Amino acid sequence: MEGILRKVFVLLFVFIANSYAFAENSETNSTEFDWNPVMDAIIQVESEGNSKAVSGNSCGAMQITPILVKECNNILKRRKSKKRFKLSDRFNVAKSKEMFILFQSFYNPKNSIEQAIRSWNGGLKYSVRGTQKYFNKVMNLLK
Repeated sequence: MEGILRKVFVLLFVFIANSYAFAENSETNSTEFDWNPVMDAIIQVESEGNSKAVSGNSCGAMQITPILVKECNNILKRRKSKKRFKLSDRFNVAKSKEMFILFQSFYNPKNSIEQAIRSWNGGLKYSVRGTQKYFNKVMNLLK
């Protein structure tokens, strides 16, 4: 009986260790995901590459709103980071891309390109119908 329990324990340990290793590798892959083609397509649709573009509350090449800047800062705060974004960072393409990646890492950990595009246009509670034209424009630039 002890031999069977020992084997079950060893198998259970191996299974848990493998599950942990898989989860760790998945996390590593999600942080290394290359969002550049998606971000570049979004920049073309949003502002045609104009980092000084302004439309209502949306600014910069990626047309970032003050609400998104605040949400990025909330994510950083939850992650215990001292870094914070300013509203003026929306006019800096590199910092805009950082905000995009931060937002995706928090709300889109599976790196769904469709979810990234639609949520960038329609927010976290986007509708497929309401974001379809935008999605098509971005996807056409990705092809």
